[in-house]
Amino acid sequence: MQITASTVSLTVDDVAASQRFFTTHLGYVEQAAADGFASLSRDDAAVDIVLLRRGIEVLPADQRVQRASGLILAFTSTGLETEEKRLRAEGVEITMPLREEPWGERLFQVSDPNGVIVQFVEWVAPSGPENA
Repeated sequence: MQITASTVSLTVDDVAASQRFFTTHLGYVEQAAADGFASLSRDDAAVDIVLLRRGIEVLPADQRVQRASGLILAFTSTGLETEEKRLRAEGVEITMPLREEPWGERLFQVSDPNGVIVQFVEWVAPSGPENA
């Protein structure tokens, strides 16, 4: 088997709101859309996103009422300070401000209108005393 692309499918209440968020603020482009469905992608290494309206009948019955929850959509990138400032200036609520963890992870989080958590991560040399 050879995997040629990766896609995450998110079940949300308001597909249009999440679609606007990802296309307006995160550079995604609509590939296909229909009632209760949107397929989004980018030209870089970001995972493709499929948005499905909660209750849509294309999902198996036991999955139709579930929402995207307990999930963090994480993007490893560079220039986190610039991205956090840009998103803040665009009116996106920063739900976790930029911080650095002792193990070398720099990160911040935002949430889309349906509560999907999007985390931006940059890896740096750990700052703990054992790394001095």
